[in-house]
Amino acid sequence: MRSFLATALAGSTASPGRSWLAASALIALLAVAPIIALLLIATQSSGDLWPHLISYVLPHALSQTALLLLGVSVIVTAVGTGSAWLVTAYDFPLRRGFEWALLLPLAIPTYIIAFAYLDLMHPIGPVQSTLRALFGLRPRDLHFLEMRSLPGAIFVLGVVLYPYVYLFARAMFLMQAASLVDAARMLGASPAAVFFRVALPLARPAIAVGTSLALMEAINDIGASEFLGVQTLTVSIYATWINRTSMPGAAQIAIAMLVVVVALIVVERRARSRQRYAAEAARARRLQPVRLAGVWALLAPALCFVPVLLGFLAPAAYLANESWKRLSFAGFSDRLVEETVNTMLLSGIATAVILAGGLVVAFAARQSRLGLHLLRIASLGYAVPGTVLAIGLLWPMALVDEALNRVGLVSGMFLSGSIVALVYAYGARFMAIAAGGIEAGLSRIPPSFDQAARMLGRTPAGAMRAIHLPLVRPALLTAALLVFVDCMKELPATLLLRPLGFETLSTHLYGEAARGTYEDGAIAAILIVLFGLIPVILLARLSRREG
Repeated sequence: MRSFLATALAGSTASPGRSWLAASALIALLAVAPIIALLLIATQSSGDLWPHLISYVLPHALSQTALLLLGVSVIVTAVGTGSAWLVTAYDFPLRRGFEWALLLPLAIPTYIIAFAYLDLMHPIGPVQSTLRALFGLRPRDLHFLEMRSLPGAIFVLGVVLYPYVYLFARAMFLMQAASLVDAARMLGASPAAVFFRVALPLARPAIAVGTSLALMEAINDIGASEFLGVQTLTVSIYATWINRTSMPGAAQIAIAMLVVVVALIVVERRARSRQRYAAEAARARRLQPVRLAGVWALLAPALCFVPVLLGFLAPAAYLANESWKRLSFAGFSDRLVEETVNTMLLSGIATAVILAGGLVVAFAARQSRLGLHLLRIASLGYAVPGTVLAIGLLWPMALVDEALNRVGLVSGMFLSGSIVALVYAYGARFMAIAAGGIEAGLSRIPPSFDQAARMLGRTPAGAMRAIHLPLVRPALLTAALLVFVDCMKELPATLLLRPLGFETLSTHLYGEAARGTYEDGAIAAILIVLFGLIPVILLARLSRREG
């Protein structure tokens, strides 16, 4: 009887299953098409560009990128791991608040932090002016960090990106065997020995995952690096494409950058595989925090407050103050209203498209192993910097435009430099968020639900509408929110692919910073920050629930 039912079920679902897989394969192909196109563009001749690049551009860009990644990795590892250990292993005043407050820098894109610190740390900015007024100092008596420099960029990216390490390290500290830490304490190990000889070795894979993710964000950055005058590989790609109008040259540099990204992904994957063993080995009770007293009870919250102050409070307070002054003086300009509408509309359309694609890919992955492989392929674009994706998109879109022009359907650049190109770029980049989130939600639904639906004559699409969609709604909403905010903050792809005369909040801010009129971009920046707070609050609630 069972074999009969199994045969009947297989026969009744074979065709719909193939259609889900076919749709998933198409989405995966569209997602990797920019990468394939980039490889083809890179094979074209770039003329006499490379001698110039080798002599004057690449050595400097490579060294600046390497030093930037090295400096950022030191900061994010030290700050992220240290703060995670403090709030996990010790109990002190405001500890509960710091558990989520340490995530706040995730709400602010790196280019906005750079934008704020350029004005905050300026010789006539509020920080130096206040110190001179308080202590009666002359300008030459103060020696501050020059923000328009490589150390300035390392500082900015470090204080924004450390939460990646904090999140993973804290989760691992929470899962580690409390018995190991207790045993070390009972044997008389000092707090430093417990951390360096017990906790840190167990958390090393998680720290490697967080650091590699932070470095991928750092190498993708274009706004902060350009504002601060650091010639990284990403900035070199942008300059080669825009200033030298050489797409093959830009693609060839992008390939070199992809090698770095792939190396980071390999490190991250290897760390994840080791993380699984560490977690399994540590399946025990949770680590109970030790109550601090005396000077340590004051020092611990002070240490946690510093990264929150530098990564969120100081730039957010500056932006809020500048926004208030601009609103009091000139109100909310019509241009800003239009750009806000553009941002919301574009992000909304892209979110709807990405969610629909993510749902198809995740549902196909639930049905077969091939579908799972297609989901992994469709998620590859998340690891590719927006600048690289933008270059990979232009060529195939130009070919489509040329074909449409030839048959007389449209004239001119119908796809290239259009909203369609932007939505495509967002889809290729952020499909991993939607597909991964929905897949995680679907994994909590028992397979017996699918079997029962099929026995009642439901097709996979009917089962999805009646069973899966209602149950997976929380995961869908979370994915929609994360995708929407990421689309709203995305700068490199928007900057390179937006239609002529089409501005969003992020490109408005970039334009004001490029002109040096920082105060005029404050309102756009604070709007992006306010929207960026929403997923951080959700993330903090989720982290607290799991903790």
